[in-house]
Amino acid sequence: MHVLVIGAAGMVGRKLLDRIAGEDGVLGGEVTRLSLVDVVEPIAPQPLAGLSQSFAVDLSDDGAAARLIATRPDMIFHLAAIVSGEAEADFDKGYRVNLDGTRALFDAIRAEGMKSPYRPRVVFASSVAVFGAPFPDKIGDEFFTTPLTSYGTQKAITELLLSDYSRRGIFDGIGIRLPTICIRPGTPNKAASGFFSNILREPLAGKEAVLPVEESVRHWFASPRSAAGFFIHAARLDLEKVGARRNLTMPGLSATVGEEIAALTRVAGDKAARLIRREPDETIRRIVAGWPCDFDAQRAASLGFKAETRFDDIIKAHIEDELGGKV
Repeated sequence: MHVLVIGAAGMVGRKLLDRIAGEDGVLGGEVTRLSLVDVVEPIAPQPLAGLSQSFAVDLSDDGAAARLIATRPDMIFHLAAIVSGEAEADFDKGYRVNLDGTRALFDAIRAEGMKSPYRPRVVFASSVAVFGAPFPDKIGDEFFTTPLTSYGTQKAITELLLSDYSRRGIFDGIGIRLPTICIRPGTPNKAASGFFSNILREPLAGKEAVLPVEESVRHWFASPRSAAGFFIHAARLDLEKVGARRNLTMPGLSATVGEEIAALTRVAGDKAARLIRREPDETIRRIVAGWPCDFDAQRAASLGFKAETRFDDIIKAHIEDELGGKV
């Protein structure tokens, strides 16, 4: 099996590669070739180094998608995107990267299939940002997509394209609507949601963190460990069971910022929680106010997708995976 990972240098891409490296046959078949792509050259985990080729590629550049698809990968994970805050701040870049690059990828698959039969599996990283207020108390699988950000709009358009290209038999696609992934390892990025991770990751490392919203703000979460699991499960899933509606809201955990901080206190003590500094940011508050905060993800759950049910477990997963099990 030839696997192409676009966005392989990102956090979810790295977690996905670690899972592939750690378990033979995790994608439902033997991986014989691995192509890793991002705007910076990705680094393959050591167990996969002999199978891997890495490329620094901007998918939205002319001809980039066609060159990648000319190698006819069997499995394509499309994780590449610029994040919510950056897509809102830079309108042109958001549409170029998050929409135009993806459309180029889909059309490259179509063009390759017109030469001779070719129908890969495409697993696309979407987002709960495809939904916009006003919301019911819990957003069910029948709720419509009315995004209130450019990022959410770009993801929603791609979901429609993915469904249509799958219906036409161009590829076999599934869209994974990710919750906010928490706790993100590494350093803060430009995502408007970044503070949800920052107020946990930095105190766990003994550093101060800034909280730009009220503790009453509620949101929908899953860990990086769960995110990698979503994509692995989607790669192996019989998509006949998914049907024509190819985009799925993933299970997760609804929690307030206050509940995050309470979990941090339980796991790491008062000293960690005291490192959170309140500093309101009206721009962040306005963006977050338009986001969904609780879901009833019955379709995904019935298909076997799983995530944490306690915030303590999200924090403990970060400590185990990123901090060697100690704080």
